[in-house]
Amino acid sequence: MQGRENIDSLLAESFKALVLEESVEKITIKEITDQAGVIRPTFYNHFQDKYELLEWIIRTEVIDPVRPLILGGFVNESVILMFKNIYRDKSFYQRASRLEGQNSFMELCQKCVEELLLELFQGQIEKNQPLKWLTAERLSRYYANSICYVIISWIRSGYSIDPAELSEIYEYVISHSIKNILEELK
Repeated sequence: MQGRENIDSLLAESFKALVLEESVEKITIKEITDQAGVIRPTFYNHFQDKYELLEWIIRTEVIDPVRPLILGGFVNESVILMFKNIYRDKSFYQRASRLEGQNSFMELCQKCVEELLLELFQGQIEKNQPLKWLTAERLSRYYANSICYVIISWIRSGYSIDPAELSEIYEYVISHSIKNILEELK
């Protein structure tokens, strides 16, 4: 298993270096494998395509490190860590976030966040389901959409505020109803 993880990381680093030079859409598997010093079949033994590789990078660098925190109930801390992990490699994420259409960065990001949140909500909703329509899947999708919208907007703004401040803003927005926010703005 150690060998597989090393190859995955090698391909990821190669891909990340290429993303800094050209758009994700233009990068070929051959360029990734040449940069990594491996043959093309090696890539396909690990990933279906470059979009699956990008998803692996998001999951490995952003989602997996926050998994223990969020599953332990440390939601605010996990959000801050998620933002910090993106900021740590901000040039890569800024370029990757430009990926649009099918397999967009937003779509891949949402998928990864949604899977983590589903893991969090599934056990809780099954025990104490207050509203039938409000399923673990719907909650996961809702919050994944919101956090990924914030992430993409933040990245595209050029990281205009630091991760801790962004986390505070996100916490404020998700903990207040539209009605509450309108009343505070009066």
